[in-house]
Amino acid sequence: MQEVPLIVLASARKDSDTKRFLQKVFQETPHQVVDLLEYRVSPYRYEQDYPPEDDFQELAQKLVQHQVIVFATPVYWYAMSGWLKMFFDRLTDLVTGQKHLGRKLKGKTIFLLAVGADPVLPDGFEVPFRLTAKYLDMKYGGSLYASTEEVETDIYHVGDHREFLRDLAEALKDLS
Repeated sequence: MQEVPLIVLASARKDSDTKRFLQKVFQETPHQVVDLLEYRVSPYRYEQDYPPEDDFQELAQKLVQHQVIVFATPVYWYAMSGWLKMFFDRLTDLVTGQKHLGRKLKGKTIFLLAVGADPVLPDGFEVPFRLTAKYLDMKYGGSLYASTEEVETDIYHVGDHREFLRDLAEALKDLS
């Protein structure tokens, strides 16, 4: 079990505000980043007949190796990015055909890190994260949000960062 959080970055741009924000937040915290732009994840198929170049199984293996998972996404039209939505859809594989992997998610903690144009996280944005955690018998640890203006000006709510990282550190203590 990895004792560092796994960050699943789901932005459509390599040098996105979301990536810059997560680098700032985690600059002094050991972590591992998986950038979904570097993987091929096919859309969910009921038949689960994915092409051989599909990387979802590799990513699922990474998920189960970490106690804490942070989903980092921009806010696109008041929802998670399309990259992350497709990845979330594929979590269905872990409760149907790949149950042995899905069971290994039990007890893990997920967090949300998001960046968007609005001054605050849109109402309801956290719902898919909370309900996915509940459905997979995981814990939802909370969220950290910054507006694009905050990222561009490099002015963040440092207290929010500290609280977020403190909650994340507490979730990592569950390893012992």
